[in-house]
Amino acid sequence: MRGECWSESVAGSLDWRQKRVLATGATGFVGQHLARRLTTLGAQLYTASTSPIQEANSTPPAGGLPPRHLTFDVRNAQAVQEALRVARPDIVFHLAAVGVTEPGVDPMLALMINAAGVINLLDALWGSDVERVILVGTSYEYGTRGSTKRLDPFNAYSASKVAAWAFGQMYWQTRDLPVVTVRPFQVYGPGQPDHTLIPAAMRAALSDEDFRMTPGEQVRDFVFVEDLVEGMTTVAETAGIAGESLDLGTGVGRPILSIVERIWELVGAEGRIRPGARPYRSGTAMHLVADADRTARLSGWRAKTPLEEGLRITIDRLNSQGQRAP
Repeated sequence: MRGECWSESVAGSLDWRQKRVLATGATGFVGQHLARRLTTLGAQLYTASTSPIQEANSTPPAGGLPPRHLTFDVRNAQAVQEALRVARPDIVFHLAAVGVTEPGVDPMLALMINAAGVINLLDALWGSDVERVILVGTSYEYGTRGSTKRLDPFNAYSASKVAAWAFGQMYWQTRDLPVVTVRPFQVYGPGQPDHTLIPAAMRAALSDEDFRMTPGEQVRDFVFVEDLVEGMTTVAETAGIAGESLDLGTGVGRPILSIVERIWELVGAEGRIRPGARPYRSGTAMHLVADADRTARLSGWRAKTPLEEGLRITIDRLNSQGQRAP
């Protein structure tokens, strides 16, 4: 089997305790959740980012091995090569990126970090014994048409991610690197940056403040971060999918306004939701929903956390940080 070493064709065949794992972008929202999951599984984990990791983020769960943190910039090919000589990974999760929550990110910066960074990583892995390279893309690669049948990037971030995907395909096709791309949809959960939709709405609701937003007609596929992390580790465990690209979402689309309204109900907020107080951004994608059935056929993974449960967990975490209880 080209570029693969699993003896089974189903997920769950890996003994993570025997695997050396590198996770770039480990200080980000998803990266921190992934690192905790991997340490719980017992992986020999190397985390990576452009700055030293905070002590609180490096503490492993009970029973987990403490991760070793590597500090390097993916734009520096020599630094990437040196980090890989240290980590010698069996499995790589590549999350390092710029522009995830910055629609106006400079196109050249996005290209250098998100695409050239992938080239540096894959070049350094070429010829190694790596078993799986998971490139983390974005649902925004599907663009404003919202069809998962074609890629149609509409801003610098999504365009750079499409470029990263294309180079991943090239390294799979011509150099046998076992690359899989995953495309997360609208991720939410504890620890998400305050300025993103769900935590911003929750903080306004908990503070009884008005919440100014767009008309909220955009349909999104909301996936809880712990489900997403399980999807990523499942992709790492599944044989026979090198070269594939998989959506990580629930397959259910909901208008953004309906999510904000549900947060208001769960909190019992007294502030007002003000849809239409902000305009849509230029090029806003109005409908992005994962092809969850295809992902389930290829990997066996489906998101499990009901939306209301995920929202409650996230609200409870905010309450534990000092916000009022509903």
